[in-house]
Parts: sequence; C-alpha cells; structure tokens
Amino acid sequence: MSRDADYDAAGFRGKVGYGSRPAVLVVDVVQAYLDPDSPLSDAGGRFESARKATAQLVDAARAAGHPVVFTCVRYQRGMADAGLFGAKVPALAAFVEGAPSGDFPSDPAPAPGELVVTKQYASAFFGTSLASTLRTMGVDSVLVTGFSTSGCVRASATDALQHGFKPIVVAEACGDRDSVTHDHNLFDLDAKYADVVTLDDALHHLVTTPAEGAHP
Repeated sequence: MSRDADYDAAGFRGKVGYGSRPAVLVVDVVQAYLDPDSPLSDAGGRFESARKATAQLVDAARAAGHPVVFTCVRYQRGMADAGLFGAKVPALAAFVEGAPSGDFPSDPAPAPGELVVTKQYASAFFGTSLASTLRTMGVDSVLVTGFSTSGCVRASATDALQHGFKPIVVAEACGDRDSVTHDHNLFDLDAKYADVVTLDDALHHLVTTPAEGAHP
C-alpha cells in the first residue's frame, strides 16, 4: 500500500478548503535565509525560489485587495527573551535587535500600513496579537508562505488551524535548508493540519475571490 493510500485509509488527508476572506501570511522571509553567507541559508537555492513565489502571491493579494501580513523574529541584546528556544537553537542569535539578518528583502517587503508581527517563537500566533487582528480584519483563511517549512511555517499553519483559520500552505512559496525535510513536512501538514496547494492554485484563488467589501 502506498503512503497516500495508507493515510487515506486511516482517516487522514481531509480538506479544510479555501475560505472566502483570505490573507497571505509571509513567515520570516528575511535575509538570514537569503544571504548565501548566512549559516541559516541553504546551498540549493530553495529559499530564493520560495522568496520569488512568495513575492508573486503578495503582488496578487495586494492587487485583489486581500490583506498581507509579514512576520519577523527579533530578540533583545543578550537574548533574555529567547527562552528555551534560544538554548535549543543557538543560531537564533542572528535575529538579535539591530542585526541585518532580520531585515526583509526588497521583494517581498511590507508596504506602508501592512501588518508586521514581531515574534520570538516559531508560530506567528504564539505570544502575539495576530489571531485577534485577523478576526478584526474579517479574515477566515491564511495562505501560509515563508521559512522554514519544517519550523515556523509548520508551527504557524498548525496554530492557524487551532485558532479557527483555514490554513492553506503554498508548496512552492515555502523553503527549507533540506529538501527531504521540506517534502516530508509538506506531506505531514497536508495529512493533519493544513491544505497544501500549488502556487498556481493559490494565485487563482486570490485573483478570483472578491475582497472584503468588493462586489462580485
């Protein structure tokens, strides 16, 4: 029995489906993963490829009038606010306040007035006001993109589900330092916590779904 058939037979791999009020969530698309000299970057260009796909989604969302939310990681000097996460992943020191590794690239980058969530842990929802803000915006679903697939993307998509938002993970718009880890996490997310879709499918959804207050 194939892995897909095994999971299907066990009752996994259901679908949450797209919502009617989507937002694009750009998780930690920052220089720490894109600068080839950074220890958090990859040698295969996976982060750069995901950056380009994310930029397409951001452009499509803006053109259609859908919200775009960015996240970044920031720690105070001395890392006192990193807790056990900082002990487990010493590389997080790259995100200390003032370090260029935490800067956004030129594309995609937050536009004036767009929400930027600063976080200290993996999930964009943990310890932040993101869920309340999305509800105030009328959002019912999030298209999750960014870095890394096995880390902050996975945690944010799982928490989106647990907060009552339909999580849609866009495969080509997520990157990880290891391709096998990337693929396995996309499979597991699709099996249990989110719908994993292609870039083309997500773009079609954004451009064909009326924005809040728009007429069909």
